[in-house]
Amino acid sequence: MSIPPLKRLLGTVCAGLLLMNALVTQSTAQVISFERYSLPNGLKVLLHQDTTTPIVAVTVSYKVGSKNEDPQRTGFAHFFEHLLFEGSENIGRGEYMKLVKTNGGVLNANTFYDRTFYFEILPSNQLELGLWMESERMLHAKIEDQGIETQREVVKEERRQRYDNTPYGGLLDQTMRRTFLAHPYGRSVIGSMDHLNSARKEEFMDFYRTFYVPDNAVLSIAGDFNNAQVKAWIDRYFGNIPASTRPIPRPNPEEPIQTTERRDTVYDNIQLPAVVHSFKMPAQGTPDFYPMSMLTSLLSQGASSRFQKSIVDKEQKAVAVGAFPLGMVDHSVAIMYGIVNMGVGPDSLDASMRAQYQRIRDELTDPKELAKLVNQLENDRIAQLGSVQGIAEQLSDYELFYGDANLINTEFERFRQVTPQDLQRVARRYLVPENQVTLYYLAHPKP
Repeated sequence: MSIPPLKRLLGTVCAGLLLMNALVTQSTAQVISFERYSLPNGLKVLLHQDTTTPIVAVTVSYKVGSKNEDPQRTGFAHFFEHLLFEGSENIGRGEYMKLVKTNGGVLNANTFYDRTFYFEILPSNQLELGLWMESERMLHAKIEDQGIETQREVVKEERRQRYDNTPYGGLLDQTMRRTFLAHPYGRSVIGSMDHLNSARKEEFMDFYRTFYVPDNAVLSIAGDFNNAQVKAWIDRYFGNIPASTRPIPRPNPEEPIQTTERRDTVYDNIQLPAVVHSFKMPAQGTPDFYPMSMLTSLLSQGASSRFQKSIVDKEQKAVAVGAFPLGMVDHSVAIMYGIVNMGVGPDSLDASMRAQYQRIRDELTDPKELAKLVNQLENDRIAQLGSVQGIAEQLSDYELFYGDANLINTEFERFRQVTPQDLQRVARRYLVPENQVTLYYLAHPKP
């Protein structure tokens, strides 16, 4: 149960980190069949039947992430990801995980800027158990002082381990806060510990009643099940949950247009400096999102990528490099980073990274290089759709954010249609200094 670990910034970008990875890993080679319908209370249901293996994924996504929070009570979305494993009116404290594990299953959850996602992977004969438990989470969650205090300490420990005491642990948060000055994407997903400490039980209850409602959720099930039986269980456990009676906050303040590069320095307990560049880019699903996303893969995906070949192998200016998109609902951002090699200054690495952007702006990408990239993305898709959890999650994300789960079968065509001219065009528009944040991540000066 966690925010996606920030160590993914410093190595291979894991497929499950972001919705973007769901977007870029789809092709027409494998069609995912599914059924979609809605309950009268607004809950959207997605069913993908696969009887080849006797397992099933039960997942629920809620359209609530860190961007939906009161700016004076940040961290609530992530906190609830933990709190809602405390139990319910009918599940005792500490019993939630035990019930799943003793019945041969696994479970987890994650939170990011736009949504919170819960899942159980169970033997197919325990599907009803998973549905009952998720309905309990939606309707009868136990929000008590003891659980609140317990999870406050859990979140504090998570912050210490993953942010405060981990090299480069705060790098993403430091970058995002300089990239977004008005939009809540600039706030940390884990939030403020002071805000969590100050919050009263009534505030947690209010958050739960606002966001954990059926008309703000998608129930996505993939795996081995009987279609008629699963629908009967869904109606039994979710059909009587009341719809929301209050407005759901959807903040999307206008982000000021950036006209000049933003530069800053952050000091941390690290051995080797890092250089980070971020560039605002269009929201996921918009036309320019696809070529910009592909540019990050062109720069960093695989041993033959441009960053790796030029900056690491040839120039030996960095021990690690990477680039990835954060594909989000209101805005997206491309993040590039490098860990400086011994004896190399951050200015030198910075210049080499900029030279690669200039190359993309100046030269058309070789069609063969682009075709290779598309093939890599198709291979990624095979891996992503190789599990019932992966299928359920991708269906859920598409439905939650776009209202169109069938994008799981059609989205990749938008990547296929990207041309070398498209890559150059978006590079000239977005991959430019006036749209850039540059962050030098340095070791604390010696006393």
